[in-house]
Amino acid sequence: MTDVPMTEDPIVTTERRGHVFVVSMRREHKRNAVDRALAEGLSAALDQLDDDPDLWVGVLTGTPTVFSAGSDLKSLGDNVTERGGEYGIIRRARTTPLIAAVEGPALGGGLEIAFSCDLIVAADDATFGLPEVKRGLVPTSAGLFRSLQALPRSLAKELVLTGRDVDAAWLERAGLINRVVASGEALAAALELADDIAANGPVAVQAALAAMERIIRELDERGWEATDEARRRVEESDDAKEGIAAFFERRPPRWTAR
Repeated sequence: MTDVPMTEDPIVTTERRGHVFVVSMRREHKRNAVDRALAEGLSAALDQLDDDPDLWVGVLTGTPTVFSAGSDLKSLGDNVTERGGEYGIIRRARTTPLIAAVEGPALGGGLEIAFSCDLIVAADDATFGLPEVKRGLVPTSAGLFRSLQALPRSLAKELVLTGRDVDAAWLERAGLINRVVASGEALAAALELADDIAANGPVAVQAALAAMERIIRELDERGWEATDEARRRVEESDDAKEGIAAFFERRPPRWTAR
């Protein structure tokens, strides 16, 4: 297999490995928190993955220390792209299989990005969580309903309502993560899985994926409606303002339940 040299970008890098395409988030100094630039970089890379007929499988990863901490709160939600939706991926109608290779934290929107992939490979010291309720907020990038699709109901509710971090082993037992590997090996293991998929008939793989995604999208429509209702309720609350203020001021929030 001949590798094509990596194309450098301040935010996102891409690399071809035969029929496999690796997309890496490289905003490590901000823990790969997604702002407008990172969302556009991800969207452009995933456009290329879906539009190039010679690319049959994608792998999405971060850096060796972090997958993604989710939204950059300072961007005020300016992370939606025309084709991909939130973060350039959340509402994307993909035609090519995509594997998440997770090292380090995948929190909030970072976990929602992983939910948007088809398969997940994680390092044994990776951490996952939907901490929005700790800030008086709710997950708004499909975490509320994709957690229910991917996990047993009680575990999905635990993840959302406690806001606590869980480890890769917890999510592997719950059925979300496909492989847990040693720290530093997530990308290598994801590439092995990608090669297994790429060895199959690409038309058959894409047709199978499209059929499964069509079923999921029908469920997603109701999920987005419920999420929008929850978002509106939270955005009007004093607790949401307090949670954000406490986050930036690095102090415990003082909830009023209003």
